[in-house]
Amino acid sequence: MSGIDYLDLAPIKAARGTVALPGSKSISNRTLLLAGLAEGETLIRDVLESDDTQRMIEALRTLGVTVESLAPRTLKVRGAGGVFPVKKAELFLGNAGTAFRPLTAVLALCAGEYKLSGVPRMHERPIGDLVDALRQLGARIEYLGNAGYPPLQIHPMTLNDAGEVSIRGNVSSQFLTGLLLALPLLRRRTVVRVVGELISKPYIDITLNTLKQFGVTVARDGWSSFKIPSDARYQSPGEIYVEGDASSASYFLAAGAISGLTGGGPVRVTGVGRNSVQGDVRFTEFLERMGARVTLGDNEIAATADESSVRRGQLKALDADCNLIPDAAMTLAVLALFADGASTLRSIGSWRVKETDRITAMAAELRKLGATVEEGSDYLKITPPAATPHASRLTPHAVIDTYDDHRMAMCFSLAALGGVPVRINDPRCVAKTFPEYFDVLASISSH
Repeated sequence: MSGIDYLDLAPIKAARGTVALPGSKSISNRTLLLAGLAEGETLIRDVLESDDTQRMIEALRTLGVTVESLAPRTLKVRGAGGVFPVKKAELFLGNAGTAFRPLTAVLALCAGEYKLSGVPRMHERPIGDLVDALRQLGARIEYLGNAGYPPLQIHPMTLNDAGEVSIRGNVSSQFLTGLLLALPLLRRRTVVRVVGELISKPYIDITLNTLKQFGVTVARDGWSSFKIPSDARYQSPGEIYVEGDASSASYFLAAGAISGLTGGGPVRVTGVGRNSVQGDVRFTEFLERMGARVTLGDNEIAATADESSVRRGQLKALDADCNLIPDAAMTLAVLALFADGASTLRSIGSWRVKETDRITAMAAELRKLGATVEEGSDYLKITPPAATPHASRLTPHAVIDTYDDHRMAMCFSLAALGGVPVRINDPRCVAKTFPEYFDVLASISSH
């Protein structure tokens, strides 16, 4: 660390090597929650160790679930066999959407008094669509601040006979995930209907896959309706492994592609591969469109620049619909700095309700590096700065603000591959999902 509140990154001449990925945040928190609700004990291996998963673990313990750490990244969870035994609790969940949204849905059905709160940014992230859906079933949820936003007070519900519930799909897929994880607790057939276009569909695939691992198979009609069976009951699978995080893979694969332009690369990641259940593994398709050479194995992916990109010394600009890779699309925004023209990222409206307003934040920080950026309600158009003879095209010594957003910090670390020093403010925000990120980046970098 160059300082307590910032990290100065020296220009990175080349990146090459192998990175063992941390576990997926999305899979880790879903798995932890269902293990806590299931009958029996679950041994979870390769679970992500981060702020977000720690929030879920703390919540489960507060709610009466035994969570035992057996070794690094290995936990044993003794499930509650249904609803949580503790009927009154206050939970502080930081800025962990993958904990806050599903726990809201589950606790609404647990016949208890629960207060849920988080950091100030979490209280700015909408939750009204999920609350409205739960109220259709008789849930009693009170807003303690602004209507439609946390913090929340959950009261014991008065279950009605509604066999169907509807929810909007165009704000956050975490709302639908929360419903799908909670509804098996009702032990009755329930249909969830999605109103409008469902965004971030691959995250629902992760949810459905995790449900199936715990013994609940949800039938779906396209992406418009989901049917929870009447005999749904969570059963421990005994032992379960968490996939490596495909979103985190994007930074290192991008580093391999950028470095490959000047003779570096490849960079290989392990823990995720061609058969991943995570939508962000499709980042590799966009990376190839930009001029990378990508190799996919069963449990690894490698990337460098392809021959045509090396000859040009630039990646290819692209116009991309990023609906299926909302998190990894942030990495594309920084890759656009190394492209041969303007790139446009579309269908990224969900960025505005993440850890920060990522569209506005990304635009502001890209401009610091010399890019021209056009910002829309759900798109960014990024024109890289022009190259100058014998010098990097990027503005040196840019000071990048990270907005307490782990992905902003990790994305903009890639600017150092442009041959310029860069300062990352508040680098510790990466602890949300990848506490060792900067050490791992350094391990594959040469200066």
